[in-house]
Amino acid sequence: MSDRHFLLIYDLAPDYLERRPMYRGTHLAMAREAVAHAGLVLAGPLADPVDQAFLLFKGAGPEAAEAFARADPYVTNGLVIAWKVRPWTTVIGPDALSAIT
Repeated sequence: MSDRHFLLIYDLAPDYLERRPMYRGTHLAMAREAVAHAGLVLAGPLADPVDQAFLLFKGAGPEAAEAFARADPYVTNGLVIAWKVRPWTTVIGPDALSAIT
């Protein structure tokens, strides 16, 4: 099976910014590890307001993104109030995985 893109979508708690500092080091270490070994390509929160975050994974299936979310201290400590993984059909740009025909 060829690689696909998957978006891990986080819905953030209203007090996310206030509580984030105590878990940020562990979260970023996990993210760096996922970049090196689990297909994480890009990640970060939306701004104004900071109410969601998106993490883009590349792989054969959604398992790496799902495993990341289950272990993420932002999730396990309630900074993320809901999450889901969605396949993303990328068609334009140098890193797109589906060609337009």
